[in-house]
Amino acid sequence: MANVLVVDDSSTMREIVSSYLQQHGFEVTLATDGRDGLLQLEADPGIKLVISDVNMPNMDGLAMAEKIRTEQSNKLVHIIMLTTEDNPVMRARGRAIGVTGWIVKPFRGDAVLGPFKKFCGLV
Repeated sequence: MANVLVVDDSSTMREIVSSYLQQHGFEVTLATDGRDGLLQLEADPGIKLVISDVNMPNMDGLAMAEKIRTEQSNKLVHIIMLTTEDNPVMRARGRAIGVTGWIVKPFRGDAVLGPFKKFCGLV
């Protein structure tokens, strides 16, 4: 069972984030867009943290987050947006949906390792 789901349409970003997390003791599942992310989350109830891009084809990260909170009624999973978007309106929408945090790319794992471990119960 994975404890982190990484959702990004960029295979490079999925690899960067997942490799870093795996090196630090996380079990990682990957998804290519929001639709795939929802399927992965439904299939693995052990996921405690979702790290997602915002801009993706088929379903963007904010739409996925909204469906996690409403359609799946999952209030426990932490959702972090990892994106190039630094728009205050978009951030506010994320907060209103129930997004836990917002990280502007590039990914700097050392800056978030502590909170991520806490979210996943690894500390």
